[in-house]
Amino acid sequence: MVSLILIGLLPPALSVWATYRAERRVVDRFDLAIESAQYPTISPWRQRDPDEHYIDGIGLVIGDITCQLNARSPHIRCAVNPMGPCEECRSYEGRTYDPPILDS
Repeated sequence: MVSLILIGLLPPALSVWATYRAERRVVDRFDLAIESAQYPTISPWRQRDPDEHYIDGIGLVIGDITCQLNARSPHIRCAVNPMGPCEECRSYEGRTYDPPILDS
């Protein structure tokens, strides 16, 4: 009688255990994805391109960020020279930065 009850409880117990393990794997992968999104230079899935730059407020950018034509994207540099390199681009348009005016 007791063995019959144990055999009857075995499938639900295994199901609960398998569900817990699967949920734990999903949570671990989600945590890894969140960590990679916060720190894109530390990506476990791919090698970092030396032309990539992380800029606060913008994110991951490839190419020369001082060019006005830069797309400010991690996937494409610009419409003129999307694959790069930026060093030899004939359409380079430098950006001028005016210093902020401070009122005294």
